[in-house]
Amino acid sequence: MNTIIREKINSGVRLNQSEGNFLLKEMNLLELGSLANLLRKKQNPNKEVTYVIDTNLNYTNLCDAYCSFCAFYRTDPADPSAYTYSVDQIMEKIERAQSHGVRTVLMQGGLNSDIPFEYYTDMVKETVKRFPQITPHYWSAPEIIRMSEVSGKSVEEVFKSLWNAGQRTMPGGGSEILSNRVKKEVSRFKPKNTVEQWTKVHSAAHKVGFKTTATMMYGHVESDEEIIESLCHIRNVQDQAIKSKKNGEFTAFIPWSYKKDNTALSKKVTTEAGPNRYLRIIAVSRIMLDNIKHIQASWFSEGKKTGQIALRFGADDFGGTLFDENVMLAAGFYNRTTKDEVEDMIKESGYSPVERLTDYSLVYSH
Repeated sequence: MNTIIREKINSGVRLNQSEGNFLLKEMNLLELGSLANLLRKKQNPNKEVTYVIDTNLNYTNLCDAYCSFCAFYRTDPADPSAYTYSVDQIMEKIERAQSHGVRTVLMQGGLNSDIPFEYYTDMVKETVKRFPQITPHYWSAPEIIRMSEVSGKSVEEVFKSLWNAGQRTMPGGGSEILSNRVKKEVSRFKPKNTVEQWTKVHSAAHKVGFKTTATMMYGHVESDEEIIESLCHIRNVQDQAIKSKKNGEFTAFIPWSYKKDNTALSKKVTTEAGPNRYLRIIAVSRIMLDNIKHIQASWFSEGKKTGQIALRFGADDFGGTLFDENVMLAAGFYNRTTKDEVEDMIKESGYSPVERLTDYSLVYSH
C-alpha cells in the first residue's frame, strides 16, 4: 500500500477514502510527514510561512446549542457571567485591537435568538466604516443558520445581506467532525447536528463569493474512519466551489484537538489527543485535501513546539496572534503570543515569515 500511495502522490492522483484510512491508521509517522512535506512543496514551493495579526472577539456567550465539548457558553441571561455586547462595545474592542496592528478580527459567539438580524449587518457595516484596514472575519455556520431562523431569510439571502454590508470572508467553526453520528452525540442543537446544514452554509457562502475556511475538532468521540470521511466531504465541497467559478472557496484547513477541561464531554473522553496524533492529522490533511492550498499549523491549541514541527508535516501557515481568544481559555487552555514571537518561531523552524491578510494575500513588510 505504501508504494501505491507514493506513486499516486508523485503522479498527482487523488487518494481515495480507503487509502486515507491507511495513512491515518498504519503509515509510519515520519514517512507520512515526508510525503506531506513533498506535497506542501508542490503547492507552496517557496520557503515562506504565512501568519496573520488578528484577534478573536466574542460578542455573546449566551447559547442554547448545549455542545458538550464547550466550556464557554451560558444559558441563563441572569447569570452574572453571561453577556451580549452592543455594536458600539465591540467597536471599542476593535479600536484597541487596531492599536496592536491587528488586520483581521475573527468574531464568533453563542447562538442567541434574542439578537435581531440587523445586529449582525450593523456590526459588519460599522467595522468596515470605522476600520477600513481591518477584515471582518465574522460568524460561523451555526450562527448563519440562527440568523436565517431569526430573520426568515434563506441562508443565501443572509450571505447577500452580509456581503452588501461589506463582509467577504467567514471562519469555519461549527464543523467539528462532519459525521451526523458524531454531531448528534456532542450537540443538542439540531442544525449543528447535520452535515447537510454545514454543507448548505458553506456552499451558499461560496456561491455568493465568500472565502471561507474549513476546520475540524478531533480527539473526542469520532472514529478514524469519520475523520477521513470529514476530509473527503470537505474536499468534495471544495470541488464544487472550484467548478462553479464564483470565486468563493475554502482558503485553508485548520484542525485542532478537543480540550476537555470544564466540559461535559470530559465524562466520556478522559484522555486528550497528543502531539503525535496532531502531526498525523496535519500530514493526512495535506495529502487528502489536494484542492485546498493552505494547511494551518495551530501553535495556539497544540503548543508552540508542536506547531513548529507541524511546518515539517505539511503545514504552510502559522495561524494568527489571537490576542483576545476566550473559548479555549474557558476550557482551561491558555496560550498567548506576539507578532515578534510568531516570526521567531517560524524562523527557528527554517522558514521565512510573511504576514498575510485573511484572504491569504501577502503583506511584505520586511
